[in-house]
Amino acid sequence: MSTAYRPLNDGTLPGVLAPLKEVSERLGGDFSQWSVQEVGDGNLNLVFIVGGPRGAVIVKQALPYVRLVGDSWPLPLSRSYYEHLALVEQTKHVPKLVPKIFHYDRNLALIVMEYLTPHIIMRKGLIRGIEYPRFAGHIAEFMAQTLFKTSALAVPAAEHKRRIWAFADNIELCKITEDLVFTDPYRVAKLNRWTAPYLDEIAARFRADAALKVAVQRRKLQFLTSPEAMIHGDLHTGSIMLTPEDTRVIDPEFAFMGPIGFDVGAVLGNLLIAYYSQEGHEGRPGSRTSYRHWILVQTEQVWRLFAKRFRELWDASKSGDAYMPELFTDAPGAAAFAAEKDRFMRALFVDSVSFAGIKMIRRILGLAHTEDLESIQDEARRARCEIKALTLAHRLIIEADKFTGISDVTSAARGIFAAH
Repeated sequence: MSTAYRPLNDGTLPGVLAPLKEVSERLGGDFSQWSVQEVGDGNLNLVFIVGGPRGAVIVKQALPYVRLVGDSWPLPLSRSYYEHLALVEQTKHVPKLVPKIFHYDRNLALIVMEYLTPHIIMRKGLIRGIEYPRFAGHIAEFMAQTLFKTSALAVPAAEHKRRIWAFADNIELCKITEDLVFTDPYRVAKLNRWTAPYLDEIAARFRADAALKVAVQRRKLQFLTSPEAMIHGDLHTGSIMLTPEDTRVIDPEFAFMGPIGFDVGAVLGNLLIAYYSQEGHEGRPGSRTSYRHWILVQTEQVWRLFAKRFRELWDASKSGDAYMPELFTDAPGAAAFAAEKDRFMRALFVDSVSFAGIKMIRRILGLAHTEDLESIQDEARRARCEIKALTLAHRLIIEADKFTGISDVTSAARGIFAAH
């Protein structure tokens, strides 16, 4: 198809897609009839909607730099390869929870995939106050299936090691996480930004908080050295498209073999940001009280359903080289194994809580923020929401092991909301 990389546009893209049988049949008509709209509003890539007489597709192309910053921050095109690799793996386990892939071109760093409609980005739905009754179950299933089934709990050691090798060179995308999530918010960094001057004091306090920095660096070490499962790596409410009945996870270009709790914590942390942002979107005080409650219910349900499903998959698994079932066939062994699973799930909960707090801080004091908060036009009002979120985030990190369950987390969120 292609021999050399070049960024595509509305004029050149139809000619690239026309020879692709599955794509051209889906679009219908002659490629001169196709419409192309560039809709990428993310930080890294070009994204196009290509429409024809019969249907539409999404085309995502990596750029050789960080789109949010510009060509002063180069970035390898190989991230498209890792995104495709992750999508293929996710499709094996949860085909109904990811978009269908129609074509991948490694030379062009281009993926052609299903156009999701009438789906919207979940973050935008949360800003509008839309309830999604199937979301918690769907995202819990996505995480349980993809995280358990790519871990050594579920697969032979050789397969696990091959997967580690397959993702090992996604270095630059991991470096973005290592810097923007775990490091920059805790030092003076050129790319940091926040709602000044309102957050100046709390940003300085976090930079001087030795206990906080140690706790975050402990999690960074875990991120660097714990290849537990193939993680999405950027699983937030901007990477989820949905309707009230259907949920799809998109954009896994940050995928690599990392700690399971990082993905789970990312979902929890972004829901908690959405919880605090609701005050900034109220037309009148208290008008979103019930919706705030709904968000916290979803936060609880995501963890509980995930933990339940993960444990079910583990109980049913016979093929993992870690904790081989044949070692625990007698009654004492079965009891010891059950207790070890309880310990593992408790540790995973603590990991997830801590990662949730870290993700919340990076979205308020670091480079890449969230529309939940950024769309609040009144800066003083936005800052009040952000201070509440940062207060909870600090507690989630410092006191992660003191939370006995997810209801403790949501109770702390409510308490901080009421106290500030």
